[in-house]
Amino acid sequence: MGVFDLFSKEGRGQRARSKNIARAVAKYSQSPDRMKALESLRDDGSPEAIYGMLRRFGMMYDKTIEDEQEKDWVFETLVEKGASIIPSIQKYLFSADSISWPLRLLDKVANKEQELEVIKSILERHEPGYERDPTKKIQLLNHMAALKDARVPALVLPYLADMDEGVRYAAADSLIRCGSEETAREPLLVQFVSSTEDSRRIRILIADGFAELGWLVKGHRGEVEKHLPEQFQIDREGHIKRKPDAQKKDS
Repeated sequence: MGVFDLFSKEGRGQRARSKNIARAVAKYSQSPDRMKALESLRDDGSPEAIYGMLRRFGMMYDKTIEDEQEKDWVFETLVEKGASIIPSIQKYLFSADSISWPLRLLDKVANKEQELEVIKSILERHEPGYERDPTKKIQLLNHMAALKDARVPALVLPYLADMDEGVRYAAADSLIRCGSEETAREPLLVQFVSSTEDSRRIRILIADGFAELGWLVKGHRGEVEKHLPEQFQIDREGHIKRKPDAQKKDS
């Protein structure tokens, strides 16, 4: 910004916007001060201002009730902006460490095609494999489970091979919740019997899913029986069942 720009209308607006963004995410400020800054950003309405409002989701205020109230206000205010804010949401999803709030927002303002395109772009940056903090992958997989779209399972499947147990669990859970037997049954069985899968809770999750959905273990019965947790059994037809006296638990 040149010296003359500093005194232009645009320059003054940029300086005010930058100050309001800084105030909106100032953890040690008072809530009324942050709200005033957030309201100014709302009235500004520029992509930079919208991105600044989204950053509020990534800051946690020590006073839990006020923190939730502010985030709820930002959420409802941005919902009113509609699909025009999708590029800002996508930009924030790329940079944020925790993305549950913006994913919920995306679901409100985007149609299914737009939402899946944004999600694909995030997944491309967080492919299966080692990642120091897998939080984003887990949140993405959990969110995708609720989309109820036939294209989701194919996007989730590669994450069954992730190095992180939490990611694999989220992927298996997402596939079960999507309920696509044609796409998910065989990969889940392969994961269940894999010698590299060392997670008991993932096997319990898959067994519970098969029991609930009524999917058969055909083609893998012998191997499934070797790895089946003790609270389950397989009936004559090849359905996994919980034993009558087994209490449902995650362990």
